[in-house]
Amino acid sequence: MASSSSSLISGSNPPKYDVFLSFRGEDTRNTFTGHLYAALCRSKIETFIDGSEVRTGDEISSSLSIAIRSSSLSIIIFSKDYASSTWCLNELLEILECHKTREHAILPIFYHVTPSEIRKQTGTYGEAFAMHEERFKTI
Repeated sequence: MASSSSSLISGSNPPKYDVFLSFRGEDTRNTFTGHLYAALCRSKIETFIDGSEVRTGDEISSSLSIAIRSSSLSIIIFSKDYASSTWCLNELLEILECHKTREHAILPIFYHVTPSEIRKQTGTYGEAFAMHEERFKTI
């Protein structure tokens, strides 16, 4: 008998969530993202928000992967320290994979950063990617 998670991932079921929110908790949870989540809920838009702050590893949990795959849209809130989190980047990879393989829309929001900062990897994004590059050199 197949588990419910495998049927969600296969795409045989309709999306469980309208929206998946991807964000750096310490940057925006209690400000922009919190307000956005409340507004979406008031509008009866089924929205997944990760409530946990503690990360035990770099891999995203299977429950988050399932939530991404069972959403119609991901809103990615690019904030100052989003790229400094390996967790956020792995979440972003999962979202991009869903976008590539099925009808999964992406809405980027740039919160106190510019699109060119991300595209050109300058500012805090340049620093974060340099840090990740150094970290992977030692592995």
